[in-house]
Amino acid sequence: MENRCEWCLKDDLYRAYHDQEWGVPVYDDRVLFEFLILEGVQAGLSWHTVLKKRENYRKAYDDFDPEKVARYDERKFDELMQNAGLVRNRLKIAASITNAQRFLEVQKEFGSFSKYIWEFVGHKPVVNHYTSFKEVPATTAISDQISKNMKKRGFKFVGSTIIYAHMQATGMVNDHLVSCFRHKESMK
Repeated sequence: MENRCEWCLKDDLYRAYHDQEWGVPVYDDRVLFEFLILEGVQAGLSWHTVLKKRENYRKAYDDFDPEKVARYDERKFDELMQNAGLVRNRLKIAASITNAQRFLEVQKEFGSFSKYIWEFVGHKPVVNHYTSFKEVPATTAISDQISKNMKKRGFKFVGSTIIYAHMQATGMVNDHLVSCFRHKESMK
């Protein structure tokens, strides 16, 4: 029996996400965009709620193709608002479209969103050595910096807490507890 971070013990969905994705460095722009949208959706909700709706989001959001999402019109917005498989929050849906547009601007400026976002951590994951989840912060100076920069660029739902969750999800930080089998594996 391998030790895992205690937050993922709720069910198989959480365990699979923890074991296969959380904390694994992501450099693919499409996946980074997916997490940016999903972390914004999470605001005020549990990650488990969003994770259960993830496949619905992939279908409704054209597999998180930022070019397609950036062109969503009022008809598509209304369609998303009627989709019971999504979190039907007007501000979050509007933000997802705005963020797709800003995402494309960042890609154009930096060559990729990955180059832009990973620059904040010197293009390598920050490896933490926490022994309890009580030690894990909700924000850091780096997430504050990224949040401020993204807000200045016009992104929405990118507060420091959301950005730190994005950093954890995409492996920009390794916040697996040192007792978790994924802590060492994520550093490979």
